[in-house]
Amino acid sequence: MPLEKSRQNQERRQRLLECALDLFVEKGYFDTPVRDIILKSGFGTGTFYNYFADKEDILKALLEGFADQIISGINSYYVTEKDLSKRFIETKRVTMEVFAANEKLSELYSRVAGASDAIDQCLKQFEDKLLEFYTHNIEYGIRKGAFNQVPASPVAHSILAVEKFLLYKWIVLKAITKEEMTEMVISFHETLANGLLKRM
Repeated sequence: MPLEKSRQNQERRQRLLECALDLFVEKGYFDTPVRDIILKSGFGTGTFYNYFADKEDILKALLEGFADQIISGINSYYVTEKDLSKRFIETKRVTMEVFAANEKLSELYSRVAGASDAIDQCLKQFEDKLLEFYTHNIEYGIRKGAFNQVPASPVAHSILAVEKFLLYKWIVLKAITKEEMTEMVISFHETLANGLLKRM
């Protein structure tokens, strides 16, 4: 019985997240009251507040889940690919494929920056998670002797900046396709890898 209850709780939470995401993309974050999320979900008000404190809390959960999905995809690739150079380049393909496959989450991420201090804090936590992961992987390549000694944090920040810019061009400006976005990120990482890799 407790397992069934736990599964039901997870399904309810997931339903609330999906409804919120749909409405945030359709109407905009600020134009979506909690009441609309509750109505769309078909649950009562109490159910919403069992899982989330407010609208910002649900946004934070969406962004945290998105970051976890990206990192999980990269980790899965790491298990199969041991070549550090190839891993450095191809994990960016994995990252951008997760963005491309989750258009609504990508749109939410691309459009809510600067809306409020609380939202910017949610975005900072999302990006800090990615930056920590990117930095760790560059430092790993340095420790293994595959990469030149470079300050890892600025490189990680430049990686995220390129990803964000190209994501913005795809999602907001509609100036490139998702395939072009991915290929541009890969091209950038191939160039970056040439500078990072030690010449044997």
